[in-house]
Amino acid sequence: MSLETIHDLFEHGLEDIYHAEHELLDALDDLEQHTEREEIATAFADHREETRDQIDRLEEVFDMFGEPPEKEECEGIEGLIREYEGFTSEEPDQEVLDYHNMAAAEKTEHYEIAAYGNLIPLADQLGMSDAADLLEENLREEQDALERLKELTEEFEIEAIPAE
Repeated sequence: MSLETIHDLFEHGLEDIYHAEHELLDALDDLEQHTEREEIATAFADHREETRDQIDRLEEVFDMFGEPPEKEECEGIEGLIREYEGFTSEEPDQEVLDYHNMAAAEKTEHYEIAAYGNLIPLADQLGMSDAADLLEENLREEQDALERLKELTEEFEIEAIPAE
C-alpha cells in the first residue's frame, strides 16, 4: 500500500488495529485460561466480549470508508504477544503469572488507546464523523478496561516468595 494521503494513512491505521483486535481476542482467551484469580479472569472474559463488539464497529467503519475489512500485521501487538510468550515459557509461579497477565494486558490497552486516539482525528479530517464516533466508542471501552486493570493491579498482593 502506498502511504501518500490522509486516506491511505487512515486505511493503514484501520487495518493495523483490526489485526490487533483479532489477535487480542485470542490473547484474552489465553490470559483468562492461565489466570487463577477469578476477578482477574473475569475481567479478561468481559473485555474479550467487548473486543468482539469493537471488531464489529471496525467492520462498520471499513464499510463507511468504502473498503472491505482487511488486516495489516500489527507489529506492535505481535511484539507484545511474543514478549508474553517468552515470559510464560519460563514457567513462572502462578501468582507471578497472574500479576504478569495483568501487566501484559495493561501494555496492550495502552497500545490500543494510542491507536484509536490517532485514528479519530483522521476520521474527522476525512469528514467521517460517524466513523469517528464508532472509534471513540472503542477508545472509551479500552480506557475503561485499562482503569479496571489498574484497580486490580493495585489490589493485587503477591505472597512473599524468598529469592533463590
